[in-house]
This record gives sequence, C-alpha cells and structure tokens, in this order.
Amino acid sequence: MWTTIALAMTLAGTPGESGELRLSNIRPTHGLLGSERPDSRLLPGDVFFVTFDIDGLKVDDSGTMLYTMSMEVRNASNKIEYKSEPQDLDMPAPLGGHSLPGFAHVDLGRDMAPGDYTLKVTVTDRGAKSKESKYFEKKFEVLPPTFGMIRLNIAYDKDGQVPAAHIGVAGQSFYVNFNAVNFERGGDSKDPNIQFEMLVLDERGNPTLGKDKLGKDKPIAGSIVELPREFSFAPMQFWLPLNRAGKFTVKLKAADVIGKKTAELSFPITVYDSK
Repeated sequence: MWTTIALAMTLAGTPGESGELRLSNIRPTHGLLGSERPDSRLLPGDVFFVTFDIDGLKVDDSGTMLYTMSMEVRNASNKIEYKSEPQDLDMPAPLGGHSLPGFAHVDLGRDMAPGDYTLKVTVTDRGAKSKESKYFEKKFEVLPPTFGMIRLNIAYDKDGQVPAAHIGVAGQSFYVNFNAVNFERGGDSKDPNIQFEMLVLDERGNPTLGKDKLGKDKPIAGSIVELPREFSFAPMQFWLPLNRAGKFTVKLKAADVIGKKTAELSFPITVYDSK
C-alpha cells in the first residue's frame, strides 16, 4: 500500500548561474536535511528521502524562482505505482544565486510489497522562456519485513517537528528519533522487550564516554517493555546535547530480546564552535 508520496523543497543560498537547468548531487538521505544513506534498501514503513540540487533557475524581476516539480514511482515491471500532479512552486532568492536544494520522499506503507522500485522526479523552469525540464531516476529496494529501525529523524525539538541537519554548533541539542519495527511480543501482557543503545564515537573511533571496568564501550541506554497492542511501531528518542566541537559517528543499536534479533544504524554528525 502507498500511504504518502510527496515533494518538498526549501531555499538554499548556494551560488549558481542562470542558464541550462541542472539536477545534481542526487543522494538518498536519512530524512529531511539528514546525512546520506549508505544504500537505498528500506524496510516497509520507512521513508525514502532523496535530496538533490537544482541549478540554473531563472530569477524574475521580483527575485523569485518559478518552477514545477512532479514525480512518479514504478515497480520492477515498469508499472506506475504512483504519479503525482505537477506542482507549481515559487521560491524567493534573497541570498542571490540561481540554485536551491530539492527534496522528494516516498512514504512506504507497512504492507508494501518487497521488490525493486524506481523514483522519477521532474523539474521544469517556469521562469525560463523555453520552459526547460530535466529529470532524474533513483532506484530503491523494499526489503521483506524483519526486525529493524526505520524513520530516523534528527530534530531540534523534543516533538520532532523541527528537522535538524547532521551539522550543528556547540551549545545546541539534537533529539534523535527512530522506530523499531517487526518485533516480537511475549508473556501474558503481550508486551515487547526492546533494548536500545546510542554510542557516540569521536573522529578516531573512540567512544566519547570511555569504557567500563570490563573494557566495554559505555553507551547511552534505553528500553521499551510496555507498548499498547495496537502499536506496530516502537518509537524511541535519545537526547544528544552538542557540548563540544568535532566530528562524530552516532551508532544506534536495537535488540529484540524476545525475538532474539538485533539491528544497527549509524550516521555522522559534525559540530562547529559558535565563535
């Protein structure tokens, strides 16, 4: 089942030259503004985000870029699973230039059939006399359901409504949000038992909190041992204050104690001094 397939876009201050329309730097990411995914293989229920650059847009006399975006998704048999209507979009460019980043995302349903799919995104420069259009295609794979973590989202707020990039300034705080799926339940209460860990490594690969007396890395831990039966997602959140500058890797681990399965996920963050 297809739940939501949508386009999103935001303003960029990147320089650019008006002229030929170009779509570049196309990569799958962990959510809006997130870091690049290592691959395009996702579990049902996840969100396939693609981030890219739009260059060469015409800017009108009011300092606005006028363009249109549309998208479609095809399965391995080249059958269209979804096709959106073109959306006319206007974006002011107060920082100058002729560029902005684009975002497209496919919200995968929990019962979406495993297999290979292709996302096609088309951009048209409505401000140009030629109404030039360019498109790109990005393949992704929906995996069979198994225990794992999905919908990684870094946010500035505890409710997860204000997305944060994987780049921050010392003194800020991130909230790391994600969900465990396809876990087992047990006992009379039919509750899960999911143990979570967040381990932060510095640029040299050393754990930032050091090691315990047994020589094991010291992660930040959490758990979910009670969850209403109607919940098929187990939401988890870790608070991550950015107390110093540096380059770090955040490693997330989830263990389904009842189902005896584990899953891991990692992403980089860079923290700059505010001075």
